[in-house]
Amino acid sequence: MTNQEIWQIALAEIELSISKANFITWFKNTNILSNKDGKIVIGVPNGFTKEWLENKYNKIIFSALRNVINAVKEINYTINSSAEEEVKNKQKEKPIKKRERIIEIEDRLDFKQYKNDEKTNLNPKYTFDSFIVASFNELAYAAGQSVIKDIGKTYNPFFVYGGVGIGKTHLIQAIGNEITKNYQDKNVTYLSSEKFAADLISSISNGAVEKFKQEYRKFDVLIIDDIQFLAGKEKTQEIFFHIFNSLYEKNKQIILTSDRAPKAIPTLEERLRSRFEGGMIADIGRPDFETRLVILKKKTQSLNIQLSDEILGYIASNIQKNIRELEGALNRVVAYIRLNNEIPNKKQLVKILKTIISNPQKRTNYKKIAEAVAGFYDISVNDLISRGRKKEIVKPRQIVMYLMREELKSSYPMIGSKLGGRDHTTAIYACEKIGREVQNDESLEQELGLIKERLYSDAI
Repeated sequence: MTNQEIWQIALAEIELSISKANFITWFKNTNILSNKDGKIVIGVPNGFTKEWLENKYNKIIFSALRNVINAVKEINYTINSSAEEEVKNKQKEKPIKKRERIIEIEDRLDFKQYKNDEKTNLNPKYTFDSFIVASFNELAYAAGQSVIKDIGKTYNPFFVYGGVGIGKTHLIQAIGNEITKNYQDKNVTYLSSEKFAADLISSISNGAVEKFKQEYRKFDVLIIDDIQFLAGKEKTQEIFFHIFNSLYEKNKQIILTSDRAPKAIPTLEERLRSRFEGGMIADIGRPDFETRLVILKKKTQSLNIQLSDEILGYIASNIQKNIRELEGALNRVVAYIRLNNEIPNKKQLVKILKTIISNPQKRTNYKKIAEAVAGFYDISVNDLISRGRKKEIVKPRQIVMYLMREELKSSYPMIGSKLGGRDHTTAIYACEKIGREVQNDESLEQELGLIKERLYSDAI
């Protein structure tokens, strides 16, 4: 395989581990510049991207590349703003057949790069034509249609929340694209909360905060993905609060997504929480088996390939929570077919998807549970072990105990010993308490689901 093919396959795996917005923001215009003796050099467009990939995503990148080529020993990043152009030039020099094969792989596996609109930053591939509506997302879909018909007035802000990879980004960008198409006079923009924070930091460094505010106040429709990442950033929240108010008072539409409801976002300022809850809040749940099967069949149609119900059923049965993972698994099967010119049998299918479909209980332990819970509630692992009785610590501690019991089948004495040497009766109380509450508290049930997604992803 060429460096380009290796990187495209690795990117497909990376995309399963992070939000779509972050994937677009941090992996756009990146490529492998060299691959020699297990040392890979990745070209990035600027210093900020280089720092972010090194510090936040290096582990995920390393793991994805190791799944493609086992010999990877070291990854380095270098600024190379002309990297994309260099890759194009190198491709032109290759034989026609090889170039056509690369293009075919990219097209068939949906790796083809859709160029974001320069003005709105919206991705044109996100439309309602490709958005499948079912019981798990019909409320959010219907609310989105109302937003389009009465911009800035009916549902403002429009707040969509749900787990990773279930279509939040697709929905809000489809809304943005529909507004852009139907109301050409509307100034629309889409970005991730991390991009918002990064631009703000840059404006502070350059003494241009007021200019930054003015730029955002010009928008008629402001769409921000993963707003939960503003939690804990006091200055960023303050600036966003003022921008929010300015847009809201002028009936400008604000659309936000999060992995949880506003009340479940820790360290979010109360005044922002109140603003978010003042509009329309819609959650997107998990698709049922029939819907997952429809998604896969529609995807195969777009890829112009036919797969048996047995293959599609195997994928739909084993990947239940994440549409992005569902499509990623299908892409991997299609890649096998294109590269080997054969449909995999059941044994081959299991082998192809073994890194995506696995037994999660075998991949976790107490340490990972503690880290996942602490990360979700924005506290430290030491807080969980400490003797502190603050409300913001007690609940996460009880959840750790509950998950150790449910996911690891740990004994009560073992649970108590791991959480600061507590008595086994404390562990029993915590597990029973959380067990009762999750039956009646939809918000807690969602929190546990999000924590488990963190727990069983490669991001921890």
